[in-house]
Amino acid sequence: MVKPSISKKRGERGALSISACASGQVFAQRIVDHLNEILRNGNDLLPFRLTESEEIQFANGEIKTVIKENIRGDDHYIVQCMDDPLTRRSINDNLMALLTAVNAAFQSDADSITVVIPQYPYSRQERKKTREGITAKQIAQFLEVSGANRVITLDVHAEAIMGFFSTAKLEDLHASRTLINYFRDHYEANHLIITSADVGGAEKARFYSKELHTDLAIVDKARDYSRSSVVESMRLVGDVRDKHVLIPDDMVSTGGTIVNAAKLLKDKGARDIYVACSLPFFNGDAEEKLGRAYEDGLISRIIGTDAVMHGENFIKRNSWYDEVSIAPLFAQVIYNINAKRSVSELLR
Repeated sequence: MVKPSISKKRGERGALSISACASGQVFAQRIVDHLNEILRNGNDLLPFRLTESEEIQFANGEIKTVIKENIRGDDHYIVQCMDDPLTRRSINDNLMALLTAVNAAFQSDADSITVVIPQYPYSRQERKKTREGITAKQIAQFLEVSGANRVITLDVHAEAIMGFFSTAKLEDLHASRTLINYFRDHYEANHLIITSADVGGAEKARFYSKELHTDLAIVDKARDYSRSSVVESMRLVGDVRDKHVLIPDDMVSTGGTIVNAAKLLKDKGARDIYVACSLPFFNGDAEEKLGRAYEDGLISRIIGTDAVMHGENFIKRNSWYDEVSIAPLFAQVIYNINAKRSVSELLR
């Protein structure tokens, strides 16, 4: 069988190939589908497909990845979703599977190995608050020592993580434009104000405010770091009375911050409240918590990307949730890297 790939020209990288770990299969296929749309607009005639690989789990829990096709000399990409709500695999299971896949590609003599992880694991452990490890840096070291030359992720929680890589490059993509375009196409933008759920999200909120030509407000929250995901107090800086509110965020975990912010905004006279998030983790009882907030009229809609896939059943039973695919952005970035074209133009 002829191996489908983007045709190679003088000065370009090796033949493009993509494989996926078990939890990254669906997202990887979406990337491949969009790559084929890009290729149909060019001169590449062969349809592109995923490189066949197998993730083997042993009885004692160990994991091994076997690549079943020749990738020697390839510009190879490995897709993995760390947080996979559709299976019982933990983040640690998926991390170990990814590391074995990266090393399998290294042992198979791929020319370049790029890890595609929409969710950077342990991204909230990027600095010390007490006697603890900086685990986000360990993740970078694990990936590099396994053989990765580049990592592509989405809206990494802390920009400091970029400095944790010594030999590999980190490409941090942003979902903001994708989410903004979806909001423009589907929801009323009149009398809109952008509100950051906390001071840490102010920069993202300012970008939304500039793109949507709206005013900006900020919720200032004080956390109790002695307890996980507990907020002590919140206050609003700005005026949201009689306005629709859009809250952009990089991730929604337990949903507590969003619900508390929505209560404060409603108390201050806000009308419909929308949330746009890159990484809709919805950990713990977040689904029930956000569902109650929707029923109580606190939140009108949460718009998330498929960087965290919850499946069709989740979308059907939760009328408050819209899923937007971020796979086209990843596909275009992968294509541009392989063709040695600019990536920064896609991130503006």
